Amino acid sequence: MATVTAPAARVFLPGILRHRAAAKLALLALAAAVLVPLADARWSSGSWPAALTVDLTQPLGRVSDWIIDNRDSHPLFLYGFGYVSNAVVLSVRAVYLVLLAAGWAGVTAVAGLVAWRVAGVRLGLGAAAAFVACGLLGMWIPTMQTLALMVVAVLVSVAVGAVLGLAAGLSDRMDRVLRPVLDTMQVLPAFAYLLPVVLVFGIGVPAAVLATVVYAAPPMARLTSLGLRGADKEVLEAVESLGATSRQRLLTARIPLARKELLLGLNQTIMMALSMAVIASVIGAGGLGDRVYQALASVDVGAALAAGIPIVLLAVVLDRVTGAAGDGEGDPAGGRTGLSRRAGWAYALATAVAVALVGRFAGRLDWPGSWTLNIAEPVNRAVDWMTDHLYSGVPVIGGTADWAGHFTTWVLDPLRDGLQALPWWSVLLIVAALAWVIGTWRTALTAVLAMAAIGVLGVWRPSLDTLSQVLAAVAVTLVLGFATGVAAARSDRFERLLRPVLDVFQTMPQFVYLIPVVALFGVGRAPAVAAAVVYALPAVVRITTQGLRQVDPAALESARSLGASSGQQIRQVQLPLARPALLLALNQGVVLVLAVVIIGGLVGGGALGYDVVFGLAQGDLATGLVAGAAIVCLGLMLDRVTQPTERRAEKGA
Repeated sequence: MATVTAPAARVFLPGILRHRAAAKLALLALAAAVLVPLADARWSSGSWPAALTVDLTQPLGRVSDWIIDNRDSHPLFLYGFGYVSNAVVLSVRAVYLVLLAAGWAGVTAVAGLVAWRVAGVRLGLGAAAAFVACGLLGMWIPTMQTLALMVVAVLVSVAVGAVLGLAAGLSDRMDRVLRPVLDTMQVLPAFAYLLPVVLVFGIGVPAAVLATVVYAAPPMARLTSLGLRGADKEVLEAVESLGATSRQRLLTARIPLARKELLLGLNQTIMMALSMAVIASVIGAGGLGDRVYQALASVDVGAALAAGIPIVLLAVVLDRVTGAAGDGEGDPAGGRTGLSRRAGWAYALATAVAVALVGRFAGRLDWPGSWTLNIAEPVNRAVDWMTDHLYSGVPVIGGTADWAGHFTTWVLDPLRDGLQALPWWSVLLIVAALAWVIGTWRTALTAVLAMAAIGVLGVWRPSLDTLSQVLAAVAVTLVLGFATGVAAARSDRFERLLRPVLDVFQTMPQFVYLIPVVALFGVGRAPAVAAAVVYALPAVVRITTQGLRQVDPAALESARSLGASSGQQIRQVQLPLARPALLLALNQGVVLVLAVVIIGGLVGGGALGYDVVFGLAQGDLATGLVAGAAIVCLGLMLDRVTQPTERRAEKGA
């Protein structure tokens, strides 16, 4: 007679433990009950053990000294890096001289006509107006310096990124090799790129261009690989059936099918290159970024704003033009033959050359000094008024300085002190628990190893200080971002009003966010957090809005038919169904906040950001690189803790 048996575990396990997350929590509780007493008995002080710390000061110092001593005599620098440096200098100088030779009228005409041919009349007029505004603000020469550096850096970044993306898109092995490298390059904050290239190439344009290439090439590589791998397999099979070789399939099918991803990669590369070109001003890149940096150093908000506005205008114009090219919208030649399109480009080029020649013969190459507006003085007067009336003069509720002080005293200080008071092993256990609950044991292991590496590098306490700022900024960002995203998802009118504001904020380079923050809050950790919140907020709002709007309409209709109120629909239907988008918003908020909190070291943020800035200013390779490595580990840990397993699977991580 056949008998049916059931596993005893299934009979006696409580129902709640059948859920994966609950089972993980139960195992974590059991592990904590065993490990916590043992760890407390072994390391009762809680501070990171000195025996587990590796001092890299001396070896990195020797490397730095060797580079400095041999930079002008060793063949590696004379015949290797020296040629690269000379090629970069000559390329940037050639582009800069071409821009000066074209004159302000020629450059403005080229910008307007190219934008018109790519995206339509409205954007063409906007591009021309943006360059005119740069001249009116007295920033024409710095704008041309930044544009020359940008052109060279973007061309090299696109070439390098396209080659790497091509290799990753055609080879699974190369994709696996490049993925962690690209991950590290994207997590590492911009400032951390500057110190190694400064040591090798010295202060100046070559270091700025090469740091920009390293920072801006990964998006092009990723999106090129994505486009090649996502090509329609049926089309590829059809081309192969016609006897096409591998090279022909690549040139006639895969690359054309990946056009949208390639143009999106170009867009992202341009935006990141502009952001990095501005940050690279601290190592002698010149241009608009140098004006902003010098103004911030002297707390001259008016001068910083006068240089910051052209940066924003350049970013918006470049973003719109490349975005329109990727979408295929706005082309005035749409629907015409290839000959008509080529004729249109020829007419536009001839018009631009004619305008440039007229300006040259009229002796109007340089922007007329009488056509400039001095906004620095009125802006500084407005800042003085804000300081008197908003900074500390608001009755009852207090001014922005009081708010910054209260935020530091009530939020940042307790959070930092609490994290630093925790035993190091308890921090690792918390990280492991969070990463394992949201992901897998591999996720938890990666997060724990990244956090432990911070202690091994000897920067445990400053890293926890930075972590406290990131956590505080992320909490504020999520509260504001989710609330704004919900409102935008519920109201089409509000979303339309919000969209241009988010567009401007998302295209502004990181450096520019420090200008209004310094004007309102002064310097310190709270202003660094405020800048991070403003920088990360647009991405969180956009992702939240998109996630809520993509919820299945049938689910909402069912909720309404059952009499659910608007609030109940949000809480019980939209938010649960939009959980993947909300987790992605959390992840992106963490990554973006970390990037700007580090730059906040320029305005008194302290911790790892200060160490990176100090190492760069003093040429201290050990301090700068160790802090940069700790930032990478912190970013990797936060990414693993906040990114669910299904998102990593989509990315292939």
